[in-house]
Amino acid sequence: MLVETHYAKSGDLRIAYQVVGKGPLDLVLVPGFISNLDLYWDEPTVAHFLTRLSSFSRLILFDKRGTGLSDRLGALPTLEERMDDVRAVMDAVESKRAALFGMSEGGAMSMLFAATYPDRTQALILYGTYAHFHTWVLPPDQFEQSLENIAQSWGKGASLSTFAPSKATDGRFKQWWARFERLSASPSAAIMLTRMNSQIDVRHVLPAIRVPTLVLHRSGDTRVRVEGGRYLADNIPGAKYVEFPGPDHLTWAGNMDELADEIEEFLTGTHGEVEPDRVLATVMFTDLVDSTRRAEEIGDRRWRILLDEHDQIVRREIDRFRGREVKTLGDGFLATFDGPARAVRCATTIIAALRVLNLDVRCGIHTGEIEMKGEDIGGIAVHIAARIAALAEGGQVLVSRTVRDLVAGSNLRLEDRGTNILKGLSEPMPLFSVASSQET
Repeated sequence: MLVETHYAKSGDLRIAYQVVGKGPLDLVLVPGFISNLDLYWDEPTVAHFLTRLSSFSRLILFDKRGTGLSDRLGALPTLEERMDDVRAVMDAVESKRAALFGMSEGGAMSMLFAATYPDRTQALILYGTYAHFHTWVLPPDQFEQSLENIAQSWGKGASLSTFAPSKATDGRFKQWWARFERLSASPSAAIMLTRMNSQIDVRHVLPAIRVPTLVLHRSGDTRVRVEGGRYLADNIPGAKYVEFPGPDHLTWAGNMDELADEIEEFLTGTHGEVEPDRVLATVMFTDLVDSTRRAEEIGDRRWRILLDEHDQIVRREIDRFRGREVKTLGDGFLATFDGPARAVRCATTIIAALRVLNLDVRCGIHTGEIEMKGEDIGGIAVHIAARIAALAEGGQVLVSRTVRDLVAGSNLRLEDRGTNILKGLSEPMPLFSVASSQET
């Protein structure tokens, strides 16, 4: 089958995508570990599965940055950057709202996207995926050996016994799989991708997913333990769970038509609008330290001028990092971001810029579910972020464990600041600060 490949601009990179079918709803397939759009159509079983999906949808396929036909420049991507890629592809094909089909490793990013952008997510389908890598994919004591296996055998098709045991003795399929490995990622890139995936932990995100969700898993999945799928279904509000027999992890091996049937039935009945009054967001509070004392030292007029400069700088950086100013609070700001790494980088940049003016600022950041109240926001996540900011010292960015987990792979260095009792919370909360060397 001849399918035309296009490219969408996402930041400085270009993301390869294809569109197949003309169904009444948009379905974005978020691939797993590796992918290659061109090679999909060379393998009859893959082509069959994708054709089934495109029979009832406008199927949108893409290669994540760093894999397949997409740009492989720079460092490997974070979940936050991969969300940007999905949004860029959706914009390129003028898809205002789509169902997301996250397979394996692609499920984590799909869950984050659905919780962050419920207005753009019609439904969420998760297959063979997980919320925490080391719990349901590979325990820490087996991880380094798995990397050694990749280094020794990548591109030879040896991993097929893990990904699709039912195909392990199929010589033709194994030959295709070996080529698929080689043309989807280099051995070094595969190792780096695996290291990044090992840091995935989106367990905190699950309760914030409010879109219709279908969780699919095979009971004997040899790559991701079936308990990982059951955990997702138990912790995503209202999720439907369907378990199939079989050992294969790849969707296009084994009983693929049954999977496609379940997806079609689920999607054709989920056209209702989702009211996005509750979304996942990263909340940032900033606060000037010792502002009263400083105002007394320099006088009201000079302090007013300095405060105006402060406001301009903070607003400039919030806009630069794609945040949204919610409101000012005395000598500080409340802002939200659609990605935690952007929020942390915004905070560190604000601190550095205001240090030039001899202004000392502290920032608190937390990612959680917020309530949209017109232009204002509310909810426990906002209160937690405010409490964290209150515990921060001057010149410090203090973040919650949820933020720490979600910025994995972003090269942000966070230091453990122990657990703290936050007002209104019954359990102590681990907090982390941005390493001082990064506050520049």
